Order: sequence, then structure tokens, then C-alpha cells
Amino acid sequence: MSTDQDLLTDGLLTHPYAVYDRLRDTAPVHRVTGPDGSPAWLVTRYDDVREALADPLLSLDKRHALPGGYKGFALPPALDANLLNMDPPDHTRIRRLVGRAFTTRRVEQLRAPIRRTADRLLDALGTNGGPHGGTDLIAAYAAPLPITVICDLLGVPHEHRRDFRAWTDVLVAPDPARPQAAREAVVAMLGFFTQLLADKRKEPADDLLSDLIAVRDESDSAGNSRLTEDELMSLAFLILFAGYENTVQLIGTAVLALLQHPGQLAALRADPTRLPAAVEEFVRYDGPALLAIRRFPREDVTIGDVTVPAGETVLLSLAAANRDPRRFPHADRFDLGRDATGHLALGHGIHYCLGAPLARLETEIALAALLERLPDLQLDGDPGDLRWRPSLRARGLLTLPVTY
Repeated sequence: MSTDQDLLTDGLLTHPYAVYDRLRDTAPVHRVTGPDGSPAWLVTRYDDVREALADPLLSLDKRHALPGGYKGFALPPALDANLLNMDPPDHTRIRRLVGRAFTTRRVEQLRAPIRRTADRLLDALGTNGGPHGGTDLIAAYAAPLPITVICDLLGVPHEHRRDFRAWTDVLVAPDPARPQAAREAVVAMLGFFTQLLADKRKEPADDLLSDLIAVRDESDSAGNSRLTEDELMSLAFLILFAGYENTVQLIGTAVLALLQHPGQLAALRADPTRLPAAVEEFVRYDGPALLAIRRFPREDVTIGDVTVPAGETVLLSLAAANRDPRRFPHADRFDLGRDATGHLALGHGIHYCLGAPLARLETEIALAALLERLPDLQLDGDPGDLRWRPSLRARGLLTLPVTY
């Protein structure tokens, strides 16, 4: 066990992989301060992280947490009753209800609509900049693509999509100078989802949210509701939040990796059939989540050579695990020829990312469209000047200036 109380304020925001390399080499588990300043245990090595992700003794339910530990987002009950805070059997029940919408087969049916959205966004670049131009690829492409896809899937009206993106940004990377901003964003989201569910009940449509409302308003054979109202609202929040947030960051870091490795970019252009496998290396090399959702031991557990007391907070570093040279040789090297299967960027075990098939497909299509339509895409400026989201949980670019 290593104690590194200053870890989360010293270098991790600006150079996360360098810090994680040092920690992983030093010890398997470190005593740290969480993002809110409360104590936690940080796990960094691949084998330990993978085992912990699937360990039923490590609970996501906050009721197993001791007072004073890091618990993650502070959300009202109507948004907090989601899969990221649940263990079986509630987790199993809710995941089964929504999982059918995110199977690989069902998601594949979205391929054509996603490509149309990508082409429309790239058409706008041509209109604004002519045959040659420059843009912030996050604002113009990487962000609007997934927010459009997930909002279309759920049935969120166009006029509310920009607001939701702003609220999400505030929650993922809160500004210490504006502590009230996160609270205001939560209040706004709660009001938004309350009104959205009411509108969908009055006028159901052919969308996932209307389907979930129908499930909520039906009863099982015993006369019990299959979803509570809080579970319904929390599920809608989670699908929209995670469906947007993870994919926008993945598209941005994938494009950056290609622009910084022109030889591999050229090889991918020459053989776009490699894109599905390439997505696995993108997400391993620089995935959207630095940490998995915090966990709380139901009883004392041993991770690596450290015994973590029941109820204390465990943080599993997906980023450190995916750069562990014990699992991936030359792990800090971006290599599209690598077999990146087995990475942990999208989780492992029963809490494996529900939206993984959709995130993979969106990233594949987003990159395919860029490779086809912007053959001279280049980074505009010095990579050292890029600004990253100031978050200990999520890894993502604030902007990605490019020329084309």
C-alpha cells in the first residue's frame, strides 16, 4: 500500500498517464483523496482492476458506504436511482428491461441514420469554410453527432439538446470557483426530465423513452410496477448522459491520436475495413473514462496486497489498467496493429457499459466519414496547447482545432 494524499491535486489533471505510470510501478493500491477531497483507495494494475470490476463484494450501492467517503455525484433521488448505483437484483431487473435496445444487432440498424448525421455535419463544414477551412472539431462534429444520435433514440426534442450538453459539461468537470453551477445544472435537468416524461405520456412516439414509459405504466403478473417513477427518470438521465458524454470524448481523442500518428492515419485511410478493430485501440489508448464508478466493499476485501475495510471507497483506474505493460506490451505506444481486446475502458462483468455497441458504432462511422471526406485533415497548432477537460473522472478535449 502506498499513501499519496496529494495525488489528485498534483499532476493527474494535466498528465494523467504519467502519474498513473508512476503509481502503477510503485504499488498496486494507493491511499488517496477523492475528487471531492474525501479519502479513497486507488487501484491501478490491470489484473487487480479487472478482478475488482467483477467482484460482487464491491458494491455500487451507496448504502454500503461509510460516512465521509467519496460517493460520486450528489444527485436527487429522482436521478440517482440508476444502474450506476445499483447491485443485483435491481440492477439485473432494470438492465434486462433496457438492454434489448442496445444489443449489437439493434444498434447496427442505426448505422445508416448515424452516417447521414455525420455527413450532414461535414456538409456544414464545407458550407462554412469552403473547400478549405478550419474548425473546432469537438464543437462542429464530435459533440453534435452523439447528442443527435442519443436524443433521436430517446425522442428528446431538438430545442432542448444544447441545454443538456451544457448541463453535462458542468457535472463532469465542475468549476471550483462556481460551486453553485453544478447544483443549478441538477435542478435544471430534474425539471427537464419531469416535463419530458409528462409530454411523452400525453403524446407517445416511436422512441425508446416512450417504450420505457409504457413499461413503467404496466404491471407484472403480480400487479407490481416493473419500474418505479424514480427508476424511470434516472434511467432516462443515465442513457442520455452516458450516451452523449462517453462518445464525444472518444471521437475527439481518436481523431487526435490519428493526427499525431500520420503513418497509422495513412494506413487506416488505405484500408478502412480495419476501423472496427482500430476502435478497440483508440479506447484502450486514450479512453473516455479515467476511473470506473466508485465501489464500496460489503466486507473487508483484499486487493493486491492491501486489505480495504468494509464501506470505504474504492476507485478503479481504467486508464492505468489499460496502459499496464504487464497486459499490453509497449502499452504507452499507440498501435493500430495491436490486439487491444481485453481492454477495460468500457468496464467488465455485470456492469459492463450498456451502450458499448452504440459507442463503438458511432466512433467507427464518425472516423470513416472523416477519412473519406476530409483527406487533408490536420491539427491546427501545437499539440501542447490543446486544452483538456479538468476532470479526474473523464478524459476529453475541450476543443480540437483542425484545418482541412
